[in-house]
Amino acid sequence: MTGPLVLVGGDEWTEGCDFDARLVDECGTDTVVVLPTAAAYEAPGTLVDRARGWFEAMDVRVSALPVLGRPDALDEANVRAVREARFLYLASGSQMHLRSVLKDTPLYDAIVEAWQGGAVLAGAAAGGAVLFDHMVDTRGGAFTVGLGLLSGFTMIPRFDQWSHDKVHRTVSLARQGMPVAGIESRTALVHREASGWTVEGSGTVHVFVDGKGTDLEALPVPRPPDVSSG
Repeated sequence: MTGPLVLVGGDEWTEGCDFDARLVDECGTDTVVVLPTAAAYEAPGTLVDRARGWFEAMDVRVSALPVLGRPDALDEANVRAVREARFLYLASGSQMHLRSVLKDTPLYDAIVEAWQGGAVLAGAAAGGAVLFDHMVDTRGGAFTVGLGLLSGFTMIPRFDQWSHDKVHRTVSLARQGMPVAGIESRTALVHREASGWTVEGSGTVHVFVDGKGTDLEALPVPRPPDVSSG
């Protein structure tokens, strides 16, 4: 059974992200493993400090893995820490850098294995968008290739900060029948195997199929790939 999948629109670890406390209780851990990889060139230490302040208020420790470049994703100590984690958090930042660091690495395989084993997998903004095979390039709203952990739909992070024209461009470029979920900041689209999709946090999730608004029922059940098959 996969663990909860948590797609956060952005502004993670700030007021309104009350879903984090519930997820900590669900997984029964006292440690959240944070990967600041996407913020490698955007003061990752500051982001980690914010995570520590946020989770320490819940009596939860943050273990920040120094995975900032591709060699770090090949390091066995980092791979082992991810594989053993019960709550993984991919921070926001540059989705292109995050993809280049994780793609086809043992650390990415460990992320998939941990989630397959029941760990919480959370990705904020870039950390969520990169998980899809059809990844929205937030610079212009077109599509590019992501890591391929999730297929059949995609997400627009920080939806509340997008213009109408940019949203229209992305939704119109989506292949026929593919849902696009626009997730607002401080908001999470959460999937649990027992209860399906829910929206948690301070904002809203907007779902589009073929250019028209619809509801959460249009979103497919997330199925991880078999990393053992190569």
